[in-house]
Amino acid sequence: MTHKPIRVGVLGAGGRMGQAIITALSDWPGLTLAGAIERAGHPSCGLPAGPGHDGTLTVCSNIGAIAHKCDVLIDFSVPAALAASLEAAQEGRCALLVGTTGLSAPHHAMIDAAARDIAVLQAANTSLGVTLLARLVEQAAAALGPDWDVEIAELHHRLKVDAPSGTALALGQAAAAGRGIDLAANMASGRDGITGVRPVGEIGFAALRGGSAAGDHVVLLAGEGERIELWHRAESRSIFARGALKAAAWLAGKPAGRYAMTNVLGL
Repeated sequence: MTHKPIRVGVLGAGGRMGQAIITALSDWPGLTLAGAIERAGHPSCGLPAGPGHDGTLTVCSNIGAIAHKCDVLIDFSVPAALAASLEAAQEGRCALLVGTTGLSAPHHAMIDAAARDIAVLQAANTSLGVTLLARLVEQAAAALGPDWDVEIAELHHRLKVDAPSGTALALGQAAAAGRGIDLAANMASGRDGITGVRPVGEIGFAALRGGSAAGDHVVLLAGEGERIELWHRAESRSIFARGALKAAAWLAGKPAGRYAMTNVLGL
């Protein structure tokens, strides 16, 4: 029996991640690119019609037109576009994967509301390696306790506009969850000047920007006389694209609800 391919729509098609996802889709089994979205006036995306495309590829700025012909939308655009993406997915009755970073509490509230009607997977990072790293960080923080200091450092390319990165914050959330504390009340970002003695239980962040780095993250757990360093280095954006497509294939057809990359890996 031949299974009908899962139809994927890519939002933010002209961006780095949008292009990486479209390239990876060209030879991804079981998935087909049904359409792509970019804002009006954006330079031509130059999307090829090749393997993995269904022959009806549309690049436009009308999300609704794409949503109605897709099983799942993948959104790596900007926070300001999230409301439109959620509305289109709900109207089209398709699943939505949100990979956009820099989301705030109101954005997450919108996702929670939409997840009552459709399947939504929101991830600060779609790398399978980072997903596993976050689980290891949570376990380590729980086992070692507040006597071990947690510091999270990240390096990204010079064009990244948000800091700390969404991935760094997700790793911080994992550490906080392991300790059973609230991250917002226990985080320090961008220390400067006379900061005083480091508070017990604080989770620190450092953001580095430069060059073309796709994304490096290290979680340092420092105790008296010893330390543990948990690293993840992204060698190219293709890892995020592959993780997003694996997640999209998993998400298509799922009942309404809010999902995470840990669900994709069965963690």
